[in-house]
Amino acid sequence: MSARLLELEDVHTQLTLREGVVRAVDGVSFHVDAGETLGIVGESGSGKSMTALSIMRLLPRSGRIIGGSIRFKGRELRDLAEAEMEALRGTDIAMIFQDPMTSLNPVYRTGWQVGEPLRIHRHVKTAASVAAAVGLFKKVGIPEPEKRAMQYPHMFSGGMRQRAMIAMGLSTGPSLLIADEPTTALDVTIQAQILDLLRHLNREFGTATILITHNLGVVAGMCDRVIVMYAGRIVEEGRTEDVFANPEHPYTWSLLRSIPRLDAEVRGRLQPIEGSPPDMARLPEGCKFRSRCSFAIDRCATEEPELRQVRSQLTRCWVTQGGVSLESQSDLD
Repeated sequence: MSARLLELEDVHTQLTLREGVVRAVDGVSFHVDAGETLGIVGESGSGKSMTALSIMRLLPRSGRIIGGSIRFKGRELRDLAEAEMEALRGTDIAMIFQDPMTSLNPVYRTGWQVGEPLRIHRHVKTAASVAAAVGLFKKVGIPEPEKRAMQYPHMFSGGMRQRAMIAMGLSTGPSLLIADEPTTALDVTIQAQILDLLRHLNREFGTATILITHNLGVVAGMCDRVIVMYAGRIVEEGRTEDVFANPEHPYTWSLLRSIPRLDAEVRGRLQPIEGSPPDMARLPEGCKFRSRCSFAIDRCATEEPELRQVRSQLTRCWVTQGGVSLESQSDLD
């Protein structure tokens, strides 16, 4: 059995905005085991990135964690002083952000930036850190690594900038890598290369990965388990093959039917999810997905379901918790 690396228990993070108080992360609980790849999926605004920023304690000024526990290797991260948290970031936990162009400083050479975690956390000299960056560039497949290490970020393609960010994240040998939409704005060929790279690094270094994405195809090819988020909550969690084969929440079911699949038995039109996510500052009563759900029952309007076991998954749905199969119900419509 794998060692438990990260555990979140009933985490609540809120943002105080002009529009009101937003419960960006609302009672989220999950774990990541050593060497595991966990996918977190959902539409924009579902709480995926805010969950990652809560783990890293890198919330915007308007945000704060108001409840719950975040334990990494048994240590409660919420109790750590900022200096202790800074020592943990970039050493044991690393994060790859969505846009590598805004994450890399345009006025410093890329090799110098990739070697910075080694200078800060391992007290390596500048020349040695740049040499280490060259070695990391080789590992992540950046061509002409010695030359590239001396260049500036604007001289890199989008795919190479993302590879440089991955190299930086891996420079200190972290136990956990959080990748927040690592293939956003990259063309399909480069996306595939980046995902192959992450898969290879997971096998080579045994680094556990949290992969945040809206792309279900990426999750299918990369992740051992998947969490589906909606309106700041987890609505379904389980092994990836189980969730994809038999989704137990209508939101997951709808997501899977809104994308093309090569293994689909019946050809037909893709089914979009009608409506929009709720206003996070004015959440409705009951199930937050009810207004967009074709399976909703009367109870959904007044009571929000808890996350409970249904067959092999955890799900937040009165319909499937009552023993109804979404597939069989959809066949009747």
